[in-house]
Amino acid sequence: MSQLFRNPAFTTVTPRLSVLIPFYRESPLALLRALQSRTPEALEIILIDDGSGMAEITAETSAFISQSPLACELITLPQNEGRARGRNRLTEAARGDYFLFLDSDMLPDDPAFLDRWLTEANGRSTVVFGGFSLIQAPDTPAFAIHKTMAGQSDCLSAADRSQHPEKYVFTSNLLVRRDVFKAEGFDPTFTGWGWEDTEWGMRVAAKYGVGHIDNTATHMGLDTPETLARKYEQSVGNFKRVVEKHPHVVSQYPSYKAAKLLRKIPFIGALRPLIKAAGLTPLLPVRLRAFALRLYRAALYAQVV
Repeated sequence: MSQLFRNPAFTTVTPRLSVLIPFYRESPLALLRALQSRTPEALEIILIDDGSGMAEITAETSAFISQSPLACELITLPQNEGRARGRNRLTEAARGDYFLFLDSDMLPDDPAFLDRWLTEANGRSTVVFGGFSLIQAPDTPAFAIHKTMAGQSDCLSAADRSQHPEKYVFTSNLLVRRDVFKAEGFDPTFTGWGWEDTEWGMRVAAKYGVGHIDNTATHMGLDTPETLARKYEQSVGNFKRVVEKHPHVVSQYPSYKAAKLLRKIPFIGALRPLIKAAGLTPLLPVRLRAFALRLYRAALYAQVV
């Protein structure tokens, strides 16, 4: 059974905006500290620990929010339920008219971050993505490849993202109006890593539209090449589901086109481990390794296109 902890400020606020933060085996304290930079106003923060089973994180998170002037609630699950189910649970607990999904490894890039989102929540916005950045990300050699890849494909301006609005919908920094999410929740059949938010974006964009603004947060949780490769391997089943549900949309994506091309190559299954090895080889240049990992992802997806 899940456990629930609310701080004293929780009962004093009628929130307009609910900030929803899932986390798993990593502390959300850095993000929570960054969100304390404004005075409480029609705002609540709902966190869910998706089965970390780490008493120390639970204790330090509870201790922090108990002293916070912002209305806060912590839900602790006894076992992991996955990204889609966890976010659906957050929306069930939220009281605001708007939800702001934030990943726990994000950090707002300036103190006006929440004020901009509150302004969006005052209007008629339905779904709005604020964007990624790497402004605060450390230059750590172990994460250099992910930083290179993210800088090329994820850290785009609102104008660039708006060219394919449904593609750039990530729950790391996403505003959603309550009635929109009630009509279109995350598909709980998505398990493992990847594509559940993009698939949701495809459904929502077709019915309600998706907006983009420049209100970025830095993705601090960069991965090693080994972790990236493992996540790509976990994402194959989810990618297959997206292809089955939205073939006309996905067929326009570079990852799909690359997978279709690689599927035609004889013995691609035998080549796949060699491509992965190139991405994990420290002696190769960073850009070459990044290219190899992208190619490895496409080779994995070639199994299901």
